[in-house]
Amino acid sequence: MINVIWGTTRKPVSSQQLAEYIQNNKPDLDGELYIGYPIIAAPEGAYPIDALLISREKGLVIFSLVEGTRLDDYDAAQDESANRLETKLRGYRELMRGRKLLAAPEVITFAPAAQIAGREVPGYPLCNMDSIGAAIDELSWDYPELLESALSVIQSISTIRKGKRRRDIQKPDSRGAKLKSLEDSIANLDNIQGRAVIETVEGVQRVRGLAGSGKTIVLALKAAYLHTQHPEWRIAVTFNTRSLKEQFRRLINTFVIEQAGEEPVWSHISVLNAWGAPGAPARSGLYYQFAKAHGLEYTDFQAARRKYSYDGAFAGVCSEALMATSTKKEKHLYDVILIDEAQDFSPPFFQMCYSMLSEKKRLVYAYDELQSLTDSSLPPPEELFGKKADGTPRVIFNAPTPGQAQQDIILEKCYRNSRPVLATAHALGFGIYRKPDEKTGTGLIQMFDQSKLWLDVGYRVEAGALEDGQEVTLSRPPETSPTFLESHSDVDDLIQFVHFETKEQQAEWLAAQIQKNLKEDELDADDIIVINPDPLSTRAEVGKPRRLLFERDIETHLAGVDVSADVFFDQRNESVAFTGIFRAKGNEAGMVYIMNAQNCASSFGNLARVRNQLFTAITRSKSWVRVVGVGDGMRALIDEYEALKASGYKLHFTYPTPEVRKTMNIINRDMTEAEKQAAKDSSRQLSKLIEDVEAGRVMIEDLPPKVTERLRAIFGGGD
Repeated sequence: MINVIWGTTRKPVSSQQLAEYIQNNKPDLDGELYIGYPIIAAPEGAYPIDALLISREKGLVIFSLVEGTRLDDYDAAQDESANRLETKLRGYRELMRGRKLLAAPEVITFAPAAQIAGREVPGYPLCNMDSIGAAIDELSWDYPELLESALSVIQSISTIRKGKRRRDIQKPDSRGAKLKSLEDSIANLDNIQGRAVIETVEGVQRVRGLAGSGKTIVLALKAAYLHTQHPEWRIAVTFNTRSLKEQFRRLINTFVIEQAGEEPVWSHISVLNAWGAPGAPARSGLYYQFAKAHGLEYTDFQAARRKYSYDGAFAGVCSEALMATSTKKEKHLYDVILIDEAQDFSPPFFQMCYSMLSEKKRLVYAYDELQSLTDSSLPPPEELFGKKADGTPRVIFNAPTPGQAQQDIILEKCYRNSRPVLATAHALGFGIYRKPDEKTGTGLIQMFDQSKLWLDVGYRVEAGALEDGQEVTLSRPPETSPTFLESHSDVDDLIQFVHFETKEQQAEWLAAQIQKNLKEDELDADDIIVINPDPLSTRAEVGKPRRLLFERDIETHLAGVDVSADVFFDQRNESVAFTGIFRAKGNEAGMVYIMNAQNCASSFGNLARVRNQLFTAITRSKSWVRVVGVGDGMRALIDEYEALKASGYKLHFTYPTPEVRKTMNIINRDMTEAEKQAAKDSSRQLSKLIEDVEAGRVMIEDLPPKVTERLRAIFGGGD
């Protein structure tokens, strides 16, 4: 089957007819048909190919499209398209044999409205609707094994690999060798990722997927593609994790050079934080720009935290800014805004961004469907962007229309975490195999209200039913968790849970393992992340293992503290990153160590939060993960993991009813410190009252009648 991916085209009618013909009449072909893509760098600027078919059967086929009846010098147009694409392809050794290009493109001019009889130039195929099928049938390709390499070049993904340092691999079975093989295998966008990059709607577009499904790469490619196609547009790319800033700038710079032959015009494409602050341009952010454009007083984080609480600070200032400008005319600062990590933002931020956009309101937001492990990470777009003056939603998603860009794209395939690693993260995050809680009767900590979300993110029902109150077994098939992500290592090497008696033993083990990774396993410093899930204790907790590594002449840094907040990995690649969970988000590494995991086993007043931290930490791993800790909490996590492993990394549980989910949400909710203290104080007072009554120091009759009536009503007691 041919997947059609719609880019920007100035030839919509002939593009539509070509796409419809191939989809309806060439069912045996398997590959991609790009419309208005790729964009190729040329001395005079970016050069778009009208349409490009890539298939294992036919190879690369350029379609030079004619919109109307004028053919002019169609042969010259064919030559130009072929020469541009060949020049790009010849730069990649894997597509060459000596001086011969093994992926040389064929070219067909498709002119559906033109009279072509007698106008053909020998050697330059010219077709209309009647002859296009025969022209395609005549083509064949002798090197189908090069399809993935050719796709990688066309999609510009190979450029990322070119920009990376070369690994110095001496041992073919080392971890470094395995990681290199993995990186080479993840060389192509799949058809859904390609659609997310190239297809752009006039309005709001949503990209959903698991951590590791490629959302950041997709957004960077999309920003570069739009900047190349529309250099006059003002584009903003924003996110929550500050360390993503340099990563986005590097990716966008690489992609724009690949497509346009020159660096981006950075005055027209801004990579900036969501909040921002006054000062140098590098400190700017969308909220700061909004406040400045409207002449509002800027509120920094410390002031906002005092006013709206730690978690509500950013939502509070955005909401306040929107209210202050509700009667003012919109200030259109951008033509496109792309938002990564959208699950970390509240509706007021989206509504603020929407108001900053020009007439077409082009906004693309990408988010992790399971990042918070509660419900769908964000409300539907009809709620997210608010209402018009007449009460109708500002944004409505319509059903997909053939030949039109899709508004809602789901990236269900995970290219970072192997099947066992991802199942481990979900099992621990949800408490699938946790010992049942006396209050709820289930070990589950949290669960989706919408059960279909499990299917949206790539799980399949293997047994039972995905319905309230029903037993169900979920698994991930190879279609959504590629087998090459796990086949390189035994599962007992992919995932290890290790218990220690003391934190000193934990630190010694971490230091020895990291030394082995660097000295024997051929891993580089930026292949390793050490995560302490609790952000408040990270600086103190990582001190011991960092000191031991220093004694072994191994450099380390605490992300966001010892280095710039906008950088995560050491740019010299000579220092191992230690981090808390918030800095870890948005980053990945081949080997991930999670220390003090016992803190995520149980927690009064924030069990869901600490399990989310563990989930996020595990999903940073591209290959191997080590979960280590001390005490009974660590033993409890090991028990949960062993139960998952015994199941074959399948999730088996009874889907909780709405009543059970409500109870779970109350018991495991995230409580403030004041709420925790109030609960503890009340518990002590109630326990003291019960003891006094049981000991006869206080008689029930001594209590005011209203108090006893209320206690009986609350606890359901009789006389």
